[in-house]
Amino acid sequence: MLENFLPESLFPRKLAPAAERRMRLAQARAEEALVRTHVENALTFVDALAEEMAFDRAIDTYIREMSVPEPLASVVVTRVLVVLGRELLPARREEKGDDLRPRLRLTEASGAKTGTIRRA
Repeated sequence: MLENFLPESLFPRKLAPAAERRMRLAQARAEEALVRTHVENALTFVDALAEEMAFDRAIDTYIREMSVPEPLASVVVTRVLVVLGRELLPARREEKGDDLRPRLRLTEASGAKTGTIRRA
């Protein structure tokens, strides 16, 4: 009965490929704006509660109070921690260009293949 009332030609279920791509781009932009807004608000929340609670507890409280769903919550928490971490890193380390990753020792790695690693 509904087939005659709402014909498939008026409301197609599948979008044209070009429309599908545009919709995906719009969706990605909207999701990114939502994440950015949550990050900014969570940072404000952390600042406002800095004297009452630790930053990690403030972030958890923000996520819980705002009912941010889990896939989005992980992204928001990670980005907030990245921003807070940048503020806590010593400025001179960034100025020197020091890399925080451990130094790769190629001579030891090549020695492992030949079995010539010296143990301490």
